[in-house]
Amino acid sequence: MNVMITGAAGFIGGFLAEQCSAEGHRVLGFGPEAPSKAWTSGAFERCDIRDRSRLLPLLREFRPDRIFHLAAQSYPTVSMTHPRETLDINIGGTVNLYECVREAELMPTIVVACSSAEYGLVAAADLPTRETHPLRPLHPYGVSKVGQDLLALQYFLNYGIPSIRIRIFNTTGPGKIGDVCSDLTRRAVEIELGMRAPHLRVGNLHTRRALIDVRDMTRGLWMAAERGEPGEVYNVGGQEIYAVQEIVDRIRAGVSVAFDPDQDPVLMRGCDEPVIAGDTTKFRTRTGWAPTVPLSQTIQDMLEWWRRALKGEFSVGPDMADEPKTYLGATQ
Repeated sequence: MNVMITGAAGFIGGFLAEQCSAEGHRVLGFGPEAPSKAWTSGAFERCDIRDRSRLLPLLREFRPDRIFHLAAQSYPTVSMTHPRETLDINIGGTVNLYECVREAELMPTIVVACSSAEYGLVAAADLPTRETHPLRPLHPYGVSKVGQDLLALQYFLNYGIPSIRIRIFNTTGPGKIGDVCSDLTRRAVEIELGMRAPHLRVGNLHTRRALIDVRDMTRGLWMAAERGEPGEVYNVGGQEIYAVQEIVDRIRAGVSVAFDPDQDPVLMRGCDEPVIAGDTTKFRTRTGWAPTVPLSQTIQDMLEWWRRALKGEFSVGPDMADEPKTYLGATQ
């Protein structure tokens, strides 16, 4: 089977490409920048999702049976300072993908990576959030994901392109850059290696997230293509909800030195939803999928990944700073 992955150099894209390649599928990944590590999961081409002149020939030559559309500017904080670019990449790129698919006269199954950010603030009585909940995003990133979501639906309704929309909830794991688990595990390893004083910089310790390991997420994306109903939308995410304080406690248990949390106002973000958790019943019923990797294993793997990265065993992505990200072109 020919599998195309947009945003393949990103976090989820890299894991998905490895999974598809290991199962014997022919993989073509692309993104605006080359992957930060050696690409061993099929072919990789440099291509901006918005570039019709580059994308259309790739589609015509490769003729994908399945497309996993992960390309996006995926940082809410970046979207607050760069709203136009965020909408252009996420919405404009999605339109370009579908129009190129139509022009190439292809009919692949397209799994579109949407986001829990589409829901915005959800009252406690409505948690975990169901797919039928109103979409009230809090930032341009969330708005752009609503756009992707609805575009995928209309291309299915109007042109019959089999599209499955996956609203992805907080996904983390080894190699993730720029989420709370990644930032905290990195800082803890820096303390362990003597690169920082024993004070762990933290933001809001009370926000709560249903976390899922990236390896469970990629299985979910594949099963969406295998068993999902075209035109439908599904929540995919973790089943257990964790406060940031609980994540800190698990990290503390995984390192060899003691540290004290140090709350930093810079890391307190006004656009954070207090609780993010999705009801995945619809997806689990349809596909039989369930997460299997516990948070304790995810944290241990992330700590080990950062130990290797900070010792210089491999290069890390475009930014390792503590401050909110300010670069564009990120993928899921």
